[in-house]
Amino acid sequence: MVIRGFNKTTLLDFPGKVASTIFTGGCNFKCGFCQNSALVLNPEQEPEISEEEVFSYLRKRQGIIEGVCISGGEPTLQPDLVSFIEKLKETGVAVKLDTNGYRPDILEELMEKRLLDMVAMDIKSDEEGYGRVAGLQGLDFNKIKSSAALLMKGDIDHEFRTTVVREYFDEKIITNISRWLKGAKKYFLQRFEDNGSVIVSGLSSPETEELIKYKDILLETMERVEIRGIDY
Repeated sequence: MVIRGFNKTTLLDFPGKVASTIFTGGCNFKCGFCQNSALVLNPEQEPEISEEEVFSYLRKRQGIIEGVCISGGEPTLQPDLVSFIEKLKETGVAVKLDTNGYRPDILEELMEKRLLDMVAMDIKSDEEGYGRVAGLQGLDFNKIKSSAALLMKGDIDHEFRTTVVREYFDEKIITNISRWLKGAKKYFLQRFEDNGSVIVSGLSSPETEELIKYKDILLETMERVEIRGIDY
């Protein structure tokens, strides 16, 4: 598998586990607020990390590294993702997938083969606004709905998460998401932060009060909703 980044140790990317994070290049979305824009726009310019480097590190840290998070870019675009995860599982680590949900066929295959221990799926907007926020004309929202339904009906630990950008969100959109994903077990809101390398300039962060308002709306239909990255 083509690996474009490797964070050897993280306590943040895989809840409850000491983990490593692998980043793949390329994405089928071009979200304006993406903080990994280099992996989306010019992945071939990023250094390539060999699989052997990853597995060598995991062997050396066996018993310490408990899980591997596969992020991106969009990992489900990788043609050998399934076989790579199979090799990861042979080392004894848990595997978490970060995905935008636009390849429900791949997600379903991974779930059926019991290759995933956790999935984090990004939710970009409601149905009407999804294509605009994802930067994809002609976006097929049914693919997003299928992935979300797979997770909600399955028995794999998962979370939905949304990066909140002021220009892209309002109470109506959040209400629509709340109705669409009614019954979701875990939903996380995270405030947009401009790291200087996002795809679209001029985007801004919501106020804490806005995020709390959105959280309250989502809690009307969901079991657990939290805001990451702020004290409140």
